[in-house]
Amino acid sequence: MRLFTANPEARATLRIPEFRRFVAARFFITIGIQIQFIVVGWEVYSATHDPLSLGLIGLSEALPFMAIALFGGHLADVTDRKKLLIIFNGILLFSVLGMFLLSYSGLSGKALWPLYGIVAITGIARGFIAPAFPAYMGQLIPRHLLPNASAWNSTFWHIAAVCGPALGGLIYGFFGGPIAYLGTFIFMLIGYLFIVSLPKLGITAKAIKEPIFLSLKKGLRFVFTNQIILGALTLDLFAVFFGGAVAMLPMFASEILHTGPVGLGFLRAAPASGAIIMALILAYRPVTVNAGRKLFLNVAAFGVCMIAFALSTNVIVSFLILAISGAVDNVSVVIRSTILQLQTPDEMRGRVMSVNSIFIGSSNEIGEMESGIAAKIMGLIPSVIFGGCMTILSVASIYKLAPKLGKLSLHAED
Repeated sequence: MRLFTANPEARATLRIPEFRRFVAARFFITIGIQIQFIVVGWEVYSATHDPLSLGLIGLSEALPFMAIALFGGHLADVTDRKKLLIIFNGILLFSVLGMFLLSYSGLSGKALWPLYGIVAITGIARGFIAPAFPAYMGQLIPRHLLPNASAWNSTFWHIAAVCGPALGGLIYGFFGGPIAYLGTFIFMLIGYLFIVSLPKLGITAKAIKEPIFLSLKKGLRFVFTNQIILGALTLDLFAVFFGGAVAMLPMFASEILHTGPVGLGFLRAAPASGAIIMALILAYRPVTVNAGRKLFLNVAAFGVCMIAFALSTNVIVSFLILAISGAVDNVSVVIRSTILQLQTPDEMRGRVMSVNSIFIGSSNEIGEMESGIAAKIMGLIPSVIFGGCMTILSVASIYKLAPKLGKLSLHAED
């Protein structure tokens, strides 16, 4: 218990009412999105039994996301960030209604292309939301509290990522796809109302008059000339691209672990359950000294977990391995988020966060496609082992190429 009482400043950001509303918005929206992931994945796999079709879900979202994210980052620096969050989370709400109609009519199991099309629309919306959320948080929270805010933001996100898949599996298993999509809509609507309640913080003055292409060029130059930021983003890019087995979970659940949609929901929630425990630890015991070295070690541990998961044939063991993978992954998430917040000026946060979202957000979806192709060519288990090995190799390579990141320590005044 001393771990959670020794630091009286650990809950500093939670005492800020606006921050509580901010994390509540992300919490409910994330629950809805996670339910949606479970339902879409299970409906597609039930209709096709094809890993490539599962991978196409990620690709359908990633391509429009990558095409629009830089522009979304520019807008997050020259437009009121709350306004962007209201508009594009509204589009997510309408997308869920479209998925509900497809499922209710029975078309989602017969014609996948309309479903992929709606997923693509959500990718466009995410291209604007992904930079706006963290940029808004950086504007909302005092600089010295940003590491604490990153830890609590991660904690609530991962709690939602545990609740969402479990709820999605239960609702889908007992009531079917249409009701599960309605559940998604309700949770996202609650989050949307919290967004509406957030304060309007205004526009970052220094970026208002910049032409768009000059603005984008400055943002890209800032990232690609900063060895610490670029190294952290690249490290996570390759880890997520090669190391993620989440896209293949419906196949593992069905063919290896012999469980249904309820079991799939709990497996999907396992990484986030481990991440919650780690996020709470990081809120009370933030990583400061040797943060860069710890970042590399935890990403390597994530790759080891993926190899172990591929070799497991027991659902409980697989759940525990995924939980450990979530714990070590969350260390890298919090360290990377803190690096970005502390080393990025406020007037450039939207653009830098958009580059981060392309590196990280799109790598999740492109990684799903890679997982589907690898599973198709190599087989399910060998493909995940290969991905874990490539993650470890990426860690070793980036450690050599970004020595400043390996020597990094984090402090709010950095």
